Amino acid sequence: MSAQPKQFEKKFRAGVLGATGMVGQRLVSLLADHPWFELADVAASERSSGKTYAEAVRWHLDAPIPAGARDLVVKGLNPTLECDFVFSALDSSVAGGAEEDFARAGYPVVSNSRNHRMDPDVPLLIPEVNAAHVDAIPAQQKNRGYDTGFIVTNPNCSTAGLVLVLKPLADAFGLEKIFVVTMQAISGAGYPGVASVDIQGNVVPFIDGEEEKMEAEPQKLLGKWNGERFVDAGLGISAHCNRVPVLDGHLECVSVSLKKIASLNEVREALREFEVSSELAALPTAVRNPVIVLDEQDRPQPRRDVSAGNGMAAVVGRVRECPLLDGKLTLLSHNLVRGAAGAALLNAELLAARGFLERRNVAQQSANEVLAGE
Repeated sequence: MSAQPKQFEKKFRAGVLGATGMVGQRLVSLLADHPWFELADVAASERSSGKTYAEAVRWHLDAPIPAGARDLVVKGLNPTLECDFVFSALDSSVAGGAEEDFARAGYPVVSNSRNHRMDPDVPLLIPEVNAAHVDAIPAQQKNRGYDTGFIVTNPNCSTAGLVLVLKPLADAFGLEKIFVVTMQAISGAGYPGVASVDIQGNVVPFIDGEEEKMEAEPQKLLGKWNGERFVDAGLGISAHCNRVPVLDGHLECVSVSLKKIASLNEVREALREFEVSSELAALPTAVRNPVIVLDEQDRPQPRRDVSAGNGMAAVVGRVRECPLLDGKLTLLSHNLVRGAAGAALLNAELLAARGFLERRNVAQQSANEVLAGE
């Protein structure tokens, strides 16, 4: 397939649920000047409903609020938005039911929330890892009685970088066991997040639910869709998760056991040579080589490397022998881009390229034509 960017007759209209939160703000920012998508609607809790986005949001990004978003009126979480599909950046306390309501009403839902990630008919998607899992969407629609709507999710922020690095190792050598220790940025806790008196000059060795997600989600991501259900990868995974006083960027120390014997040079080359398909390389948010390997002994570092590949790459360093397993390395990924908003955006681009977002447009056009005829 050609790596030339796909062209659409007109942009898809995107809505953002939970638009005032940290991930929602990233999505609003990333949608500004996007070649395929335009921000058409924003929705949030009742306390924000009825205000303009500029009035409702406490903006945390360095760049200003995009001009196209400032005057949008924030709506409630009712599936009556004027858009072709929605991104969900909702808190897990409300995301589950709201996402189902939107899917039932015909909206494709591209979710960053955890609620449906492990559902047996919902793709948990990293396009560079398991793009074929979108084949589960028709089964989901049949199971749930959805028409044009469906739900697709991206993984937990710490899982995203880990699995992006594990994928080329799994393909080249096979994987048996993974031991991972994370040092996770405070922005991953949302706003206001962790109290300053708890995190300054400190490390908090507990993040509620995080270790369970890291031990479960890679099984689905690196597993297979067999036409009826997802089959887990059958890996042994142990995770320790810590919150550290870093603003952006999750650093992870990983040891792996491989099925095939491999030298350290072979491991480095497998990571360096990991390249996405031409189809994925043509997606606006994708990077052709999503894993960057550094040779310096003291890299990667959040302050220096978190924005590699516009925040969509995983940066690997310190590839070396492990006395307990076969090898170990350190990886870094941007938790709000690769692990959240950017991941959802890339998922939506894959869905658009494969025609899943066009179905709602066609349905809407047909309905409009019928109404016009009446």
